[in-house]
Parts: sequence; C-alpha cells; structure tokens
Amino acid sequence: MSGHKCIVTGGAGFIGSHVVDLLIELGHDVVILDNLSTGRTSNLNPKATLHRVDIRDLDTIRPHFKGCRWVFHAAAWPRIQPSFDDPVTHEQINVVGTVNCLLAARDAGVGRFIYFGSSAVYGTPDEIPTTENAGIHCYNPYALHKYSGEQYCLILGRHWGVPAVSLRMFNVYGPRSYNFGQPNSAYSPVIGIFHHLNKQRQPLTITGTGGQSRDFVHVRDVAHAFVATAESGISWDVFNVGCGTSHSINEIARRISDQIVYIAERPNEAAITHADIGKIKRLVGWEPKITLDKGLDMLE
Repeated sequence: MSGHKCIVTGGAGFIGSHVVDLLIELGHDVVILDNLSTGRTSNLNPKATLHRVDIRDLDTIRPHFKGCRWVFHAAAWPRIQPSFDDPVTHEQINVVGTVNCLLAARDAGVGRFIYFGSSAVYGTPDEIPTTENAGIHCYNPYALHKYSGEQYCLILGRHWGVPAVSLRMFNVYGPRSYNFGQPNSAYSPVIGIFHHLNKQRQPLTITGTGGQSRDFVHVRDVAHAFVATAESGISWDVFNVGCGTSHSINEIARRISDQIVYIAERPNEAAITHADIGKIKRLVGWEPKITLDKGLDMLE
C-alpha cells in the first residue's frame, strides 16, 4: 500500500516514539511535533521529520497538518503528582494543546485523529474487569485533563467531522519508559523504574504495601492498537487498551529483584487497574501478543 502522511505529537516520548517506529515500518511518512520538554532525542527515528514546536501555539503547529491523513496525539505531561503541583500548565498542555491539535486537524481535513487517553479516568473502578462504560472518577488533575481532552475529541470531532477515537491505555511498559533525565522521572511507569534500579544494583522501592495491582501492556502491542484503530472505519468512540489481566506491584518486583524496600503510600492513585478489552478485540480486531513474562525479558 502507499503510505500516508502521519503526524505523531509527542513522538519523541515513550509511547509516541514506538508508534512512530511502527508507522515507518509500515511505509508511512511520519512527522513528529514535539518540544522535547519530556521527550528525548535518543528516541527519535531518523526516518521521521521532527518539528520542534509547542502544541500550545496553534499558529506554529497548524502548517504542519497540511496533507496529513492520520494524527496520533500523544503529546502531554503524563504525571500525576506534578499535575497537583502545577495544574495550570498541565491544563494548558493536556487540554488546550489537544483542542489546538483538533483545530489544526479540522482545518487540514485530516482523515483520522487518534487520541492517547488514559485508564486514570476510571480512578478505583466500579467494575473489575473495567469496561468502557464504567463510571468516571478523576482522582487527580492529570486524570481530569485526559478525560477533558478525550471529550473534546469526541464532541468537537463529531461537530467538525474530524473522525476521532480515544484509546484509554492502562499501564504501558517497555523500552524507553524510564527517562532519568527528567525531574518527573520518579513517576515513570513502575516497571521502568524497577528495571533501572535493578541495573544500578539498588533495591526496588515500593510505595505502600505493594498489594496494589495493575494491568500491564507492552508498548509494542500498544503501538499496534493505535495503528489498527487508525486503519479501522470507527469514529467517535472509546476503547480500552490493556492485557486483560492484573498483577500486584509485589509480584512484579519479585520477578525483577529480591532486594525490595517499602516507603509511604502515595495518595490519589487507584488500588487496581484491570481492563476489559472485549470491545477493541471485537470492533477493531486488536489484541495483545506479548505476555508479561516475555515483555520483562525484552527490557533493555
């Protein structure tokens, strides 16, 4: 097939860079929009074109959307505790930035707009496994921002005729997840932190009892979910992206190291995440391929 021009905002970040890599493997022409505030140049695929721009500036990003077929909107500040410390900046990036990208996509006649949503919107869920119909419980500004951005995609997307879909990701892990150069790295995905500490021959640090559990999904599987959704004919809908299983933090830590220390519990976080992925399997045809054991073996 002939490739499409694709934009990946935040394409120098953890998940965005893996989406970039897969799109290039599939023969697409990829443009990355990233101000490198949290992304890293080492994550950049040399076959992609980088424009160092800020999504808060609509006039700056708008020209790059011309001729674009698919937009993958990953750019965000994706950390919980810092969103309490500086909610205004997080709102501007995660919500206003999303609206700007939607405006640019509308004006360019973009064919698909895929939003990087989050399972954080469920809080501690009403139902386990959690379906897309579960109640929304935003325990922190980050979750609220992701939910607001998602709703803008669905409401404005439908109003403007921009075919938008949100993928609510659960706990994504894999290569590039730990960014030691960023001040927010303490809130990086837990598997990435554990792997980094183990390589440094330091004990793994667990907040609380370690009994909290998470649905871990490998970033390569997640990238395939985004591309499969772009290729589908589905618009203005929401899908969970997880593995459909849940593992305790203690279990993950013990698979990596026997040196473990416990510190105070971190507030405002869910006790459990466990995705029901039946909807995306049925309507998009995606399901994860990488088991947790295999994924842990694949860590750099």
